[in-house]
Amino acid sequence: MFGGVLSVPVNNPHLRKSASRHIVTNLGDNDLKNASLFLSAFAKLRTPVFLQSLKVALYIGGLYVCGKIGWESVMKMGIESRELFFYETFLYYNPLLLITLMVWLWGVNLWVFSRSGVDYAAIFFLGPDHLSHREIWKCARWMTIATLTSMTAYLYLYSHGDVKLAASQPVVLYFSAVIILIIPFDIFYMSSRYYLLWTFSRILFPVQAVTFSDFFLADILTSLSKVLSDLERSVCRMVHRQVATIAWFEADSVCGSHSTAIPLVLVLPYLFRLFQCIRQYRDSKDIANIYNAGKYLTAVPVIFLSALKYFIDPDTWTYSIQPAWILSGLANTFFSFFWDILRDWDLSVFTRIFKFSRPNLFSHLLYGRRWVYIWVIGSNLVLRWTWTYKLSAHLRNNYITVFIITALEIYRRFQWAFFRIENVWYKINNPKQTSHQSNPLSLQNDINNEHEKLLAHSHSPGV
Repeated sequence: MFGGVLSVPVNNPHLRKSASRHIVTNLGDNDLKNASLFLSAFAKLRTPVFLQSLKVALYIGGLYVCGKIGWESVMKMGIESRELFFYETFLYYNPLLLITLMVWLWGVNLWVFSRSGVDYAAIFFLGPDHLSHREIWKCARWMTIATLTSMTAYLYLYSHGDVKLAASQPVVLYFSAVIILIIPFDIFYMSSRYYLLWTFSRILFPVQAVTFSDFFLADILTSLSKVLSDLERSVCRMVHRQVATIAWFEADSVCGSHSTAIPLVLVLPYLFRLFQCIRQYRDSKDIANIYNAGKYLTAVPVIFLSALKYFIDPDTWTYSIQPAWILSGLANTFFSFFWDILRDWDLSVFTRIFKFSRPNLFSHLLYGRRWVYIWVIGSNLVLRWTWTYKLSAHLRNNYITVFIITALEIYRRFQWAFFRIENVWYKINNPKQTSHQSNPLSLQNDINNEHEKLLAHSHSPGV
């Protein structure tokens, strides 16, 4: 029955012969027109533009649903408990939202670099399979979805009385993030994840020569110091099972606002950069690294003097400690500002703003207007000061203000990355041209260091 040979008439009018161009059909003109319209509509549905638009629409719709459910859940609570609960919600989710914002902006950086011909992969010693801006945005998109979905579930469950299940939401989110980051399988961009972990390990233990990617990421961590502090408090509350409570407002709480771990975590990124500068001086004997170490050292008294407000008498703080805190804050702000301009960006005492003495392809495409330089210098000064002001103790529990200031600091770092990488890219491609006419030896040392790093680490693991 199933093994017999099926005979088909050769002259069957409904069969199409190989290489023939005619199809025999019994459809009428109207049927043909309808079929053509249907096929045309189906083809449009499968176009990349339509699919991309559909994804964007679904993404925006999901954000709207999360926002609507979250807002209704918050409004369902009483006025007295609403503020406390919203404060605690920010503790768990604002660090992840700010990290996600940094990832989104880093994707923008890579997009501009790729369009401007800047080989950022060579600067960061990345492998051929490194992530592009599209893949970075894809990661940021999923990070946004996961964080907002978890936060919406937390708000909804807590407002409807299911406190225990609500408390599990941030725990599951944090645990999942760690698992995805360290999972030893070739999924979720394993080479990129391991490159990131490898760079983190070099920052934590600066016993090897410092590469560009090492101190670049460490500089980014200084902008995320408040994020790291909130992450520490969140994990502390999860470990001590204080999620979905207000115990952290108590002065004697292990994870409360008076915890000594807060200034310690805040200062860690600056200490990492300090140790890197010392290691760079040991390797290169360039005195500029000692000056750079001093810049990060000035951030230490700003953080610890601010933390003293929780542990000493208010009058003593106002009349003895606060003046020292203001002076140290001003020193750190202006030291960091001038270092950004003169060293990280190499703007040569602002002459490039007006003369553009050494234009290159990247500058012409992105920074070829004078107002861009004026804007970035002015905004960098203002945002440097607001970042120092954020470390003031009286702002520790003013979560909305701190969130906004931290977001602005992330934006400042986003701007900084453009000019920092442009500076390195220019030195690599124009070793004989210099705007350091007063000290050409200093620039030549910088160029030699960049070339040595590129050669020494050309075979390092990349992403």
